[in-house]
Amino acid sequence: MKGELKLLGLAHGMVLGLVLASPMIAPALLPGGVEALFIVAAFQLRLADRRWETRAGLQGWISHIRMAPLRLLPWGGTAMVALIAGPEQARLATAILMAVLMGELLIYPVGAHLLGRLPRRGLAGAILLLLIGCGFAGQGAEPGQAARFAMAFALGMSGCVFWLRGPDGEAGSTLCALAGAVAALLGGMLLPVVLPIAVPAGSLCLTLVLAHLSVMRRHPLHWRLPGGMRFIRRAGLRQGQ
Repeated sequence: MKGELKLLGLAHGMVLGLVLASPMIAPALLPGGVEALFIVAAFQLRLADRRWETRAGLQGWISHIRMAPLRLLPWGGTAMVALIAGPEQARLATAILMAVLMGELLIYPVGAHLLGRLPRRGLAGAILLLLIGCGFAGQGAEPGQAARFAMAFALGMSGCVFWLRGPDGEAGSTLCALAGAVAALLGGMLLPVVLPIAVPAGSLCLTLVLAHLSVMRRHPLHWRLPGGMRFIRRAGLRQGQ
């Protein structure tokens, strides 16, 4: 499975690199980086997997894993980085692994089936509920953090289907997503109490911005005859007369 959005793929690699390097740069930013990584990774997975129906049997249930098993290696590296970051981040490694198991073995097989049947307004409602759930889950300890990461995974899936159903590559949609990212950033800076919602909301909006920019349409140019062709056409009409 390979994605088609170059800018988003580049951003995915940059987020992964920053998460792996965060223990040496800023360990406090590791949970937020991991959450953004879950959103982008789930968006990319739903985009690359063209199936909307789950095949029968156990192999069909994990077919998205069998298509690209190496995709799970970065999650193991992220958990190892969380262990290296220090004792205060040791529980984060367990939360990451728990969220990966929930996302890959439960949320994705079920969500891929259900999200394909929701209209775009229903998808927007699901995204809003997931953002609210992320805000509440952020108040807990290790189980709450794992649930938050799992909901971030579901948020990335829902955002991808929402993007696929909408007018991709249009300036208006891109500006709306960019405005949402700026609003989430300002809200998190000015009101720290909304930070548990601002982080996933901003990550999803930035993901949508990069997805739109990756397929941005140029203004169509109407077909015109060159100057020489006009002269030939006129000469031919005169001869016909």
